[in-house]
Amino acid sequence: MTNTIKIIKTEAANNKALKRIEHLMGTARPGTPEGDELELLTTLVELYEKENAPILPPSPVEAIRFRMDQMDLTNRDLVPILGSKSRVSEVLSGKRPLTLSMIRALRKHLDIPADVLVDSPEELPQEPTGIQWENYPLKELVHRGWFQGLKRWKKEFSAQAEEWMRDLHERAGGGPFCAPAACFRKGSRRNAKADSYALHAWILCVKAKATQILREHRSELGTFERNRLDDDFFREIVRLSVQENGPKVAQNLLKVYGILLVIVPHFDKTYLDGAAMLLEDGTPVIGLTLRHDRIDNFWFCLLHELAHVREHLHPDNTDLVLDDLDIHVDDDGIEKQADMIAREAELPADVWKKSKAYQLPTAQNVRSLAKAQKIHPAIVAGRARFEIKNYRMLSKLVGFKTVRELFAKEMQGPSGH
Repeated sequence: MTNTIKIIKTEAANNKALKRIEHLMGTARPGTPEGDELELLTTLVELYEKENAPILPPSPVEAIRFRMDQMDLTNRDLVPILGSKSRVSEVLSGKRPLTLSMIRALRKHLDIPADVLVDSPEELPQEPTGIQWENYPLKELVHRGWFQGLKRWKKEFSAQAEEWMRDLHERAGGGPFCAPAACFRKGSRRNAKADSYALHAWILCVKAKATQILREHRSELGTFERNRLDDDFFREIVRLSVQENGPKVAQNLLKVYGILLVIVPHFDKTYLDGAAMLLEDGTPVIGLTLRHDRIDNFWFCLLHELAHVREHLHPDNTDLVLDDLDIHVDDDGIEKQADMIAREAELPADVWKKSKAYQLPTAQNVRSLAKAQKIHPAIVAGRARFEIKNYRMLSKLVGFKTVRELFAKEMQGPSGH
């Protein structure tokens, strides 16, 4: 064994020793000078690397588990901090990344520094500004089952509003979380009394349900091609109205054309009938509230939103249009265009103006025109009521309280589709 072996103090000396070890491992035998040299060099390298190797910070999960061990905490003890039993399990198994509100809570309750809870500073969740999380319709969201594991509202739940809304946002497709008021196209047909937080919550619910459908039934969805939505397509949709379950048939047909129709009841202070929007991957979605539970209203809303899908939704321009169809529009170009397309698809103006139902809107004349056009009488009755501005006439023909029951499962909460 050479007499020049010394304590390793530099990286260069360590590399030299490693090369010598590699050489000796192929020839040295125990009990020989070469074997003693190999044993000594191995010990010196281990000592050097133990003292000089960088100490890597713990992963976020390791840091949490370390503090849990120090404080003698169980998974159940983290439920008030992270939000639910399933969420704690997902975080500790590494299946769910930490959100900003989780990091704050862990820092406050477990005294873990924020920089330890992210793998790198760049991964720290961006904090949206100007959001009052407790202003979202949390009570309605809880009652409708949008927050996993929560069925009854309690006032103290408001403290977890940010975590819940971020979770709903992720289920809706993720992307940057924007302030509610920044989510709407300026020209959307919105009631001035509408609450931005309620509108944003409704949009997130529509997208979350659509994303779930897309994930579970992607094979049933055709490829969306805008040019397939021609006038013949619109007429085909309208003629489904004569079927008893026409709205459900239309929902299934739209899937073939690559469009998702989602029903999410309106929230208080949304004043919405429907919306047309794009998911993150560009899939067009029509959301309807069915707040006016009538057959004529369903078909006009559906056709109006389909017009937006065909004419106005583009990933690089407009990805969302909201509609309160009770609002009369004079100067909004895209809304007037969508109204016109929907009315012409239902009942062309030249046919309507020449009909007996237009001149004398009796029940018999309405049914006669509907039969000739192969559409539901409610559509003709709705046109007459709208143009005369008499919403008491022909009330037995417009199909009150018949649409929601077709979508009863979807009306109940997030899982129905």
